[in-house]
Amino acid sequence: MSREKLTVKKILKSTVLTCDGKKRDRMKVLYITTVPAPYKVQLFEELGKYCDLTVLFEMENVSYRDNSWMQNEFKNFKFMYLKGLNVRDKKISFGIIKHLKHNTYDLIIMGVYSTIPQMLAQVYMNKKNIPYIISSDGGLVKEEGLILSKLKKYFISSAKAWLSTGKITTEYLAYYGANVNKTYVYPFTSIYKADILAEPLTIDEKISIRKKLNISEEKMILTVGQFIYRKGYDVLLKACEKLDKNIGVYIVGGKPTQEYIQMQKDMNLTNVHFLDFMNKEEISKYYKAADLFVLPTREDIWGLVINEAMAYGLPVITTDKCVAGIEMIKKDKNGLLIKPNDTKELENAITEFSWLINEKSSITSLEIAKQYTIEEMARKHLDFFESIIKN
Repeated sequence: MSREKLTVKKILKSTVLTCDGKKRDRMKVLYITTVPAPYKVQLFEELGKYCDLTVLFEMENVSYRDNSWMQNEFKNFKFMYLKGLNVRDKKISFGIIKHLKHNTYDLIIMGVYSTIPQMLAQVYMNKKNIPYIISSDGGLVKEEGLILSKLKKYFISSAKAWLSTGKITTEYLAYYGANVNKTYVYPFTSIYKADILAEPLTIDEKISIRKKLNISEEKMILTVGQFIYRKGYDVLLKACEKLDKNIGVYIVGGKPTQEYIQMQKDMNLTNVHFLDFMNKEEISKYYKAADLFVLPTREDIWGLVINEAMAYGLPVITTDKCVAGIEMIKKDKNGLLIKPNDTKELENAITEFSWLINEKSSITSLEIAKQYTIEEMARKHLDFFESIIKN
């Protein structure tokens, strides 16, 4: 069977009412991914309302994620966990081939092209002329060895179509051989439409929330993420050394390492506060209380906390190595992009951020957030699936 045709075999002929109110044949889709991360499961639940979706997870969890973070209850799609050996958060298994031998799917989507099972799956499908799609959350082109570069080009270029989160991701995929004309862009997010504020909060409303949270500073900066080197919190702490003590900096990232605790002590950062991870309801109060969101990341192939911050109408300062920031921030309107590892630039951006905090910047963030919802992400996927099958 030719690889030029993505439809292997039409299995279901029943129709379904889609999220945009149209009727179409109910597609049978296999999605292969690593673990049931909440943002992925949210997409699967929405897609499962409109197509016959089966998700093959490689593992139930990874060691660096708390079990409470994973989502293991599924309603709208079928699922399987790949059997095999887990070694250092990697799955070693040849079992994925048996799920592809008797291919009965309209579409097969690879959520990650670089794991052992998914590389095996791609080699097998290439050999058997089974077409598949690669979905990428994000990517940044960087210097790497020749062998790694060639491997990436082989696996990425072998797909028949690609799903991308935006311009930067498309450039990344194209660099490794993807056909731009068969690359479909979708809004990547973890936010439902209902999660987005209807209008910006007033200063009085923010002050009221801060009082309930025992936040004493006049202004509040928020950041959310793990206490790991890549997030750049050491840069943030250094930038806070000369910051006005009336600006509180709240880092929600679990348990801080000794390095950050020592930095806080040595620099007398009494206005910097480390907070444990919170559930959605708890952290929403901090988003509402904040004036500004800062993510000094050294690299994030997306950065879903940017979506979350904008859903609460916050202006954002992040680096030009954060794909979400590149795609969602409108310079001088709702945020700034700075260089990573640049303490002085971050310090200046925070010091001068007052011009960013106004109703207009909040409205801009909210309007952008409305373009990035789970519902819209699912709708785009379904439109692309239909387009790919037709072509």
